[in-house]
Amino acid sequence: MINEKLPKVWYGGDYNPEQWDKHVWDEDLRMFDLAGIDVATINVFSWALSQPDEDTYNFEWLDEIIEKLYKNNVYICLATSTGAHPAWMAKKYPDVLRVDFEGRKRKFGGRHNSCPSSPTYRKYAERIADKLAERYKDHPAILIWHISNEYGGYCYCENCAKNFREWLQDRYKTLQAVNKAWNTRFWGHTFYAWDEVVPPNILSEEWQGGKNTNFQGISLDYRRFQSDSLLDCYKLERNAIRKYTQETPITTNLMGFYPELDYFKWAKEMDVVSWDNYPSLDTPVSFTAMTHDLMRGLKSGQPFMLMEQTPSQQNWQAYNSLKRPGVMSLWSYQAIARGADTVMFFQLRRSIGATEKYHGAVIEHVGHEHTRVFKESAELGNELIQLSDDFLDARVKSKIAIVFDWENRWAIDLSSGPSVALDYVKEVHKYYDALYEQNIQVDMIGVEKDLSDYEIVIAPVLYMVKQGYTKKLESFVKSGGTFISTFFSGIVNENDLVTLGGYPGELRELLGIWSEEIDALDPKLKNQIVMEETWGGLKGEYECNILFDLIHSEGAEVLATYGSDFYKGMPVVTKNKFGKGNAFYIASSPDQAFLRGLLANLCTEREIEPHVISADSGVEISERIKEGVSYLFVMNHNDKISTFDLGEKETRDLISGISFTGNVSIDSKSVMILVN
Repeated sequence: MINEKLPKVWYGGDYNPEQWDKHVWDEDLRMFDLAGIDVATINVFSWALSQPDEDTYNFEWLDEIIEKLYKNNVYICLATSTGAHPAWMAKKYPDVLRVDFEGRKRKFGGRHNSCPSSPTYRKYAERIADKLAERYKDHPAILIWHISNEYGGYCYCENCAKNFREWLQDRYKTLQAVNKAWNTRFWGHTFYAWDEVVPPNILSEEWQGGKNTNFQGISLDYRRFQSDSLLDCYKLERNAIRKYTQETPITTNLMGFYPELDYFKWAKEMDVVSWDNYPSLDTPVSFTAMTHDLMRGLKSGQPFMLMEQTPSQQNWQAYNSLKRPGVMSLWSYQAIARGADTVMFFQLRRSIGATEKYHGAVIEHVGHEHTRVFKESAELGNELIQLSDDFLDARVKSKIAIVFDWENRWAIDLSSGPSVALDYVKEVHKYYDALYEQNIQVDMIGVEKDLSDYEIVIAPVLYMVKQGYTKKLESFVKSGGTFISTFFSGIVNENDLVTLGGYPGELRELLGIWSEEIDALDPKLKNQIVMEETWGGLKGEYECNILFDLIHSEGAEVLATYGSDFYKGMPVVTKNKFGKGNAFYIASSPDQAFLRGLLANLCTEREIEPHVISADSGVEISERIKEGVSYLFVMNHNDKISTFDLGEKETRDLISGISFTGNVSIDSKSVMILVN
């Protein structure tokens, strides 16, 4: 449980009362009560209001709104306000301003514009967190502390250059080690003094906004450094709060598959993971499910917070479509089904000006409760009051894990070839989606996670193999596990230096193959995966594209071969017996029909069964378990009535109170929560 003060699924979101006259507050509170809202995130962007100059702090307005909310049964997620620094600070201390990728010094404006290496920013951010914690440490309204907001963005200023060199000294100890890690004898880049090292941007090593680099090692380390620098800013504020309160949890809102920060590293420093979910109308539902599973996986299955979502529409997309009737509730339950213990929105009331005035809110500009969005919000809020203590703190249990690693992603994105079409996240999603379509639960894990709880571990495009990870995989397979890896795996170490001796490098013995060459073609050009013999539901030919490893078996069984081009007949799918288990290699990017068949076969072999006998496509099923009780969430994402088959299982729907067994119909955009 996140905080025992409120033992239910929290319901609320970002609230900005400082943008409104006080007479509006009372109307907001009346409507919060109607909607079942019991948590408000406040003070997210109020630094300038609370600190009008270097020495003055004014928290009286915050005292008033906290008291008013609490007296009306609304608890507080209290932010530290450091997501945007005040204008006076930028004017007096320009070191707080970032230098962008093109070497330009920013002016005051926007947000996420604070340099993480700025001594000034760090001093005042820590100080205001300290003052807030000292003031509100014992207030009964405070459920959780919210540090800053949506950390992100890189800086290339002189302070960052200086700190980068210090970071390198801490990591590598000597310049000789840096030169070796970065292979600096290439292009005469050998460094003889620390201050010769400069940040990699358009003025030095990178171009196309950082999508390309001359030296992958330098650019990879700069991403690690920037992620660590922003994390240090979070830790400064967290530690300031911890001086005054040991029990109240502390978090900051993450952004799913956001590319710039290593969230597995961040999660170690957070009491609870929280994140902001903003899919577009055409985002695959399975991708949103995968992102929830990733957020849950950051802290090894601990329930997470859905910190933000929109109740209706966003404001930054090319086409800001409304959430169709029922979708807000459906997507909220999807988050709960996959491990969320909160449902929170940005925002509770729409602002009247600036860039987010057309971003959806529970309370629209019309200002009353007689809107579709408010009615749907109130219906969900009151459902959660009735339901949520049943499944609060329930866990998702999976026998299959998919490995995701931010540093591996950075290395693939920075790679000078072999194909611009290679997208690590998309390849991971292909494997996830193949299991999602069969309603088989998956954990998204990092490379540090213990593997002993899993039957099957999948590591798509494991390009970077970090020190010690091969032994972990070998131990897993030797003990009887099933491992799947793919093309472009085992190529480099954590410094992006190629592992010599033939691809897939350290994974060669485990996989029982070696790769001679890698062909890269336009994704429109396809080859074929030819199954000479039927294996479970797999038979005949399937398409593959993007990359094509030309592999040779070194003991692995060949399950399929290429169907065309000069490598026709060479292995494309292999299975290697290793100890008590098996390691599979998929040498190209296959179509979904092949992946569904492959994974269905492996699940059958490992006796991993879906949660129901069958379900129409578009019906998502996820299970949470608490004290031995199964809560089966059934969610119909289709625009029509759909069905699923429970077999002989007898269940009761917590929402409707109706009991079901056998073949069940579920309305469009509807949810059932079934218990035995």
